[in-house]
Amino acid sequence: MAVPNSPSDAPAAAPRGSFAKVVTSSLIGTTVEWYDFFLYGSAAALVFGVVFFPESDPLTGVLLAFGTYAIGFVARPLGGLVFGHFGDRVGRKKLLVISLLMMGGATFAIGLLPAYATIGTAAPLLLITLRVIQGFALGGEWGGAVLLVSEHGSPKHRGFWASWPQAGVPCGNLLATAVLAVLAATMADSAFEAWGWRIPFLLSGILVIVGLYVRLAVEESPVFQAAAARAAQARAGRDAGERAPVVEVVRRHWREILVAMGVRLAENISYYVITAFILVYAVQEAGVERGTVLNALLAAAAVQLVAIPIWGTLSDRFGRRPVIAFGAIGTGLWAFAFFPIIDAGGFGMVLAAAGVGLVLHAAMYGPQAAFFSELFGTRTRYSGASIGYQLASIVAGGLAPLIATWLLSTFGTSVPVSVYVAAACVLTVGAVAASRETRGRDLDDPVFAERSAGKG
Repeated sequence: MAVPNSPSDAPAAAPRGSFAKVVTSSLIGTTVEWYDFFLYGSAAALVFGVVFFPESDPLTGVLLAFGTYAIGFVARPLGGLVFGHFGDRVGRKKLLVISLLMMGGATFAIGLLPAYATIGTAAPLLLITLRVIQGFALGGEWGGAVLLVSEHGSPKHRGFWASWPQAGVPCGNLLATAVLAVLAATMADSAFEAWGWRIPFLLSGILVIVGLYVRLAVEESPVFQAAAARAAQARAGRDAGERAPVVEVVRRHWREILVAMGVRLAENISYYVITAFILVYAVQEAGVERGTVLNALLAAAAVQLVAIPIWGTLSDRFGRRPVIAFGAIGTGLWAFAFFPIIDAGGFGMVLAAAGVGLVLHAAMYGPQAAFFSELFGTRTRYSGASIGYQLASIVAGGLAPLIATWLLSTFGTSVPVSVYVAAACVLTVGAVAASRETRGRDLDDPVFAERSAGKG
């Protein structure tokens, strides 16, 4: 992989040293937030059914736990709207700090939450409340993190550099899975269910302090600063109120929002089937040991971490659309091999199923940050990218483990789950076909919004 390394990779407003700091801070910040978010998903599959819904049978308990898991996704679009609005008004950096503190605080609090056996129905209600806060915070995180890198970097290598905040997803998953794998290997199941599951949530407090330190050290996006200055001059000249960014982006760029949502469907659904539902299927249906599945996911996440920037680089060379389409088609086909491979049992087979799936997923996810950034103008970019990204998460990732578990429970076979994933891939390919190539677009174009809106 050819890694861009010349000073021209970053714009004049962001010297090489400061640009590296921006990329690093975005990667660390997203890693911390996704660690928190994924930790909940893994705990929902492994232990929350027992701890917070003990009166249900095992599969129903998992369904209820995944229901609370899905609630976090419902809150994400609201977070995207609020953070997007203020991020387009006051800047990316301030909102990223707030989102990190909210996410970390909620995750730490889950680690202290009493179980159902202690406080009854108040336990799942408090769990739901904290999950909503997690979802709200994450709804504002993604847009700000990827825009901060995209707006600092140059068009030529934007796909590569903007893919690094995306790599925070497998990094967070890697970290969360690693902690759970260590606990599974060193603790008895009874101890893990009683108190061991709390340890990874409490560790989030340390991670938030590290992420906050790094994030406070970066400068605001020069593209945003320039756009804000132009907007201030325009307001002074016409003495008129400016539409809220969220209103403007929905009014003028609704087609771009729909494209972003369509591109997200296959990527989001396939990811949570591979990383969350696999814990249910492999353990309860295929009879694979929980520690074996966690170790396989750990290795698969490491493979995906490498794959994401590679696909981002390829999108700089060949375009965003063909790379994303390749990933969607490949994922749709792999969905039918995924479960039979897991049925064979063992670490190697689970790793093969998850590893190939996550590499194909990375083809959709790696170019996504640059692609979504290039769909919108600067003054509505945070709102537009966040709305498109997070709205899709409700019907895609938020419901994916729940729908997959229901399909398995209803039909007694994995085939309907494979069809479900493949159908999402077809919709994503359609969204890609309906979009325009954005590679190389100038994010600091003052008339971008007007020109884009004119094209419809």
